Amino acid sequence: MSGKIHIKNKKASFEFFLIEKFIAGIVLTGTEIKSIRYAKASINEAYCAFIGKELFVKNMHIAPYEYGTYNNHEPKRERKLLLTSRELKKLKSKLDEKGLTIVPTLLFINEKGLAKLEIALAKGKKLYDKRDTLKKKDQQREIDRST
Repeated sequence: MSGKIHIKNKKASFEFFLIEKFIAGIVLTGTEIKSIRYAKASINEAYCAFIGKELFVKNMHIAPYEYGTYNNHEPKRERKLLLTSRELKKLKSKLDEKGLTIVPTLLFINEKGLAKLEIALAKGKKLYDKRDTLKKKDQQREIDRST
């Protein structure tokens, strides 16, 4: 069960330079973790923001659980991320710098069965940087085809 669920944010590496990565736990309800185990989640539009001294992931979509009754969750609610206070202070100070943001890059279930979110401190790419990324990807694809 632990090795199966890896929900990636493919747009993150294309849209941003990923500077530093952290692994954070997520505060979830019962129906949310069940939906994640069925891979019914999306982090493509998600971003992280500080509310007070706590870090929350916003706009992360977790589909309602199929067999959930009136206890089902709201699909795009804010979810608290669990990091150490040292990591939170570091992220908060880096976030105050101009042009930096925090984006989720990977949602997975670890070997203990807990949902974890890999977040990255990121800086936005300009249009010419995105073109350069596409060129490198095409060149690598051509090299792989020839071998």
